[in-house]
Amino acid sequence: MSLAFLHAHDGAEPHTDAVWAVNWTTADTVLSVSADGVIKQWDSISGQVSRSRPPHTLGIVSLSVDPTGKLALYNTLEGLTTLWGLEDGEVKGSFESYARGAGSEATEPSWSVSLNPRGGTYASTGGSGNVTIHSAEPSSFGERRTTLTSGRNKFGMHCKYSPDGSRVAMSSEAGQIFVFDVASNSIQVAYSSHAMAVRNFAWSADSTLLLSTSEDKRLILHDVRVSSSGKPGSGAVATLSGHSSWVLSTDISPDSRLAVSGSADKTTKVWDIAARAAVSTVQEQGEVWSVSWRPKPPAHGTAGAYVTGGEDGAVRWWRSAGAG
Repeated sequence: MSLAFLHAHDGAEPHTDAVWAVNWTTADTVLSVSADGVIKQWDSISGQVSRSRPPHTLGIVSLSVDPTGKLALYNTLEGLTTLWGLEDGEVKGSFESYARGAGSEATEPSWSVSLNPRGGTYASTGGSGNVTIHSAEPSSFGERRTTLTSGRNKFGMHCKYSPDGSRVAMSSEAGQIFVFDVASNSIQVAYSSHAMAVRNFAWSADSTLLLSTSEDKRLILHDVRVSSSGKPGSGAVATLSGHSSWVLSTDISPDSRLAVSGSADKTTKVWDIAARAAVSTVQEQGEVWSVSWRPKPPAHGTAGAYVTGGEDGAVRWWRSAGAG
């Protein structure tokens, strides 16, 4: 199989600095956050900005959207976490994770954040390499509910709930991935598949597969139903190689047939997961920091569409011309 992806359009109002995260919503809009401190909501058809927030002093580094497409959670470089209502544009909650009041329970600045798809809470990770579960309710937003301990004092690069809300995964600067069971607040499995920092990962829609990206230039697919022995590489069911520099982001298509990845080598690649092979490579203008697959089922005979953001500040839509 080979795929051709056509450059549909660029967003009409690019960010003034690198785009660090993009997320396509179920409402068929796209959200982007940038080192310029701005979050934007885009109309996917016209590429016009439909809503944005005033810029933060520091860049926004993490973004999460709930399954209904009504709420977005984002986090700034210093650890200011905000819950934004996408229907009315109002802020529903804000938490200064870096603030340490006298006598308060020890906290750490959040780096990566993720909304619980079941609602009520969000997860964060940062310098300690643990995962903190916070309240996502407006009346108690940011309050700590529990801490999931990895046992390794290595910086947490990325955390994300599984789509069914039963697990939350966290990746570290040391190349490890920890998958926690939400019901028991314990580590379900740990992977040491990568040789360098795991920058990003994506869950499949059925919450069984975890695809990770790393500074070691590889993507590795894990089946969370398969137990890991704890040895390096155990638990990995496939390795996707082809990028020539750090792999910075990935996402899996709604039907779990394809994956897309963005890299510091200034390309995005689309992968056939079953064939373990790249079926499309697109050259971009700069490093590709984030990718997101369109959640809407694709038209018959096509592979769907994805959106990218990266070093040049542009948000770009890509659509497939079909498979052959």
